[in-house]
Amino acid sequence: MEKLKFRTISSNQETNLFLKKIENHTEVRLPLNYATNGKIVGVFIHKQLVAGYMLITKPGFRSLLFVPEKIKNSHRLFLKDQYEMMEVNGLWISPTVKTPHMQYKIWINLVKDIFFSRKKYLLLMCDANNKTIEHIHSLTSPEPLYEGKPNIMAGEKTHTSIRVSYTTRWNIVLNIPKYWMELKSRERRAKESARQRDLARTST
Repeated sequence: MEKLKFRTISSNQETNLFLKKIENHTEVRLPLNYATNGKIVGVFIHKQLVAGYMLITKPGFRSLLFVPEKIKNSHRLFLKDQYEMMEVNGLWISPTVKTPHMQYKIWINLVKDIFFSRKKYLLLMCDANNKTIEHIHSLTSPEPLYEGKPNIMAGEKTHTSIRVSYTTRWNIVLNIPKYWMELKSRERRAKESARQRDLARTST
């Protein structure tokens, strides 16, 4: 099995490459100043960038930009110090990462980074139409904040509908058994797909 290597991305060249990968994957272009304000973790196979994510651990959270003021004025989360919060953004995994086991290693590395960031709350944001990410977020026992059309600056490129929620650092860790069950489910589906492909080839 090919080995995944995790490395912090810091150069302007690699940062711009990472942002381009995100844009190709999600059709959203994240601002350069936002990216350089956080920690970018790249995942490499044979020095090729195949996956990654961004950890934003201080205020200036992009997810909260899309939450209406009436929610910010009424929800208990916004009574908390924002320095107790963090968000993950720009998560993408290329088709090069083929097996569920390899994908699981990326998720567990992300969980480790979230835990050692020592923030109490993790903000979650995704395209409201992306059912895959919605399912992944559901494994963390999130509490919803907002779902709907985002308020964006003129010319800014983002999703047409946003889902914002949050969970806690400890929820991320305590739900690891769910991630393991998800891995096993994906492995079963992958084996069944391979079996069906083999049957199709032998029947032609």
